[in-house]
Amino acid sequence: MPGAGRTIPFNEVQLHNTRDDCWVVIDGEVYDVTHFLADHPGGTASILRMAGKDATDVFTPIHPPGTLTLLPPTLHMGSIDLSTLPLPELSEKRKLDLARIDLARRALPPPEAAVNLGDIERLAQTVLTSTAWAYYSSAADDEISHRENLASFKRFFFRPRVLNKVSSISMSTTLFNGVQSTMPVYVSPAAMARLGHPDGEMEITRACAKEGVVQGVSANSSCSLEEIMDAKTTGQDLIYQLYMNRNRQRSREVIEKVDRMGFKGIMLTVDAPVSGKRERDIRAQGDDFQGPAEGTNEGKGVAQAISGYQDPDVNWADIAWIKSLTKLPLYIKGIQCVEDAEKAYEHGVAGIIISNHGGRQLDYAPASMTVLYELSQRRPDLMKQMDVYLDGGIRRGTDVLKALCLGAKGVGIGRPVLYGNGCWGEQGVRRVFQIMREEIATGMRLLGVTRLEDLRPEMIRYTDRDPTLVCPGEGQ
Repeated sequence: MPGAGRTIPFNEVQLHNTRDDCWVVIDGEVYDVTHFLADHPGGTASILRMAGKDATDVFTPIHPPGTLTLLPPTLHMGSIDLSTLPLPELSEKRKLDLARIDLARRALPPPEAAVNLGDIERLAQTVLTSTAWAYYSSAADDEISHRENLASFKRFFFRPRVLNKVSSISMSTTLFNGVQSTMPVYVSPAAMARLGHPDGEMEITRACAKEGVVQGVSANSSCSLEEIMDAKTTGQDLIYQLYMNRNRQRSREVIEKVDRMGFKGIMLTVDAPVSGKRERDIRAQGDDFQGPAEGTNEGKGVAQAISGYQDPDVNWADIAWIKSLTKLPLYIKGIQCVEDAEKAYEHGVAGIIISNHGGRQLDYAPASMTVLYELSQRRPDLMKQMDVYLDGGIRRGTDVLKALCLGAKGVGIGRPVLYGNGCWGEQGVRRVFQIMREEIATGMRLLGVTRLEDLRPEMIRYTDRDPTLVCPGEGQ
């Protein structure tokens, strides 16, 4: 490396603090990122705020190990003289945020105190940084689709059967071409778990191993694939989420890598050719993402900082190309209408994931449950010929059962896993799974079924209205 062996005092780094001359320190190494500014997916503003400074604390939570190896070696200027590096200065806003978190952590109950996933979400808001909470919880524009994901499940009511023996039930199943799972729930690939816990996705991997749950690994994980694979146990199976890169060679390398590493399938995410406008994320006002720099319109949140490499021209022709590179089963994630479900089947994929990206992309995109219902009405034959999964808005065991009644093979949960990880790490993620398992078991028994195969369309009915949640005499 050009800067190998050179030691640079911090006062020299401080001189390089402009758009035309920008140095930063990361993990004790000094980089000249002046010519990289225009290529940074998160825009120039987030880098310029750290020009001439130590950016380690900002960089590390949202970039997996090895990210810096992608930079040209010529950008490495040398190692910082640690004796000259001052203690980090915290803004008043950051100090208040840390004080709030410290108090909340001290008051945090054990995972067992959480009765449902809503409890975990409310606790997570108290212990996460403002930046982490905004990134995890935010959705597109007015967040209509995000709320609709949750509301859509409330339009389906059960038709329980009684006087069946239900003392012994089984919710074990196989997902993603034969991967064993203790229940019909998997972890949807969700990025930046290190914003909530220092071990990030590794904690999720460990929890999945102990609970027998399949993990979808995000392409934008804050842990490297090597770290995640090292954290898994023998026989544990993982699915990889793929975004198509503008540089097809990069995508080829990733596909071949996950194949070699032993992943059991690939989810090609197709509902994010560009990043949605997640306003809460943009407005987070963390020290690392503070809105536009003066005189610019470059303010971006975490979502934009980790995006930008995706190809907006990814199309159906890419399916055959991916299949030519690997024998791994391919699933299309982000199907939002029956017509595209039909096209996916015609292109020979192993299955589809009905999803609107948790409401984080196109606002007013239909709820996943709504699309699943339409597919079950119009093309029930397709659901017998390829696997259909769903994510978005799953918060109850009854939500899972409703999706399975309509023919879904399994459902994915994303935000609740991040919230559990943010509260208690591995134990918090395990608590999420335990709650879901308990609720699914109770729901099956009260529906009068003992196997997942017993769940059928005639066991639920659709009501074309939002059910009232106000008891008589209240809220009037």
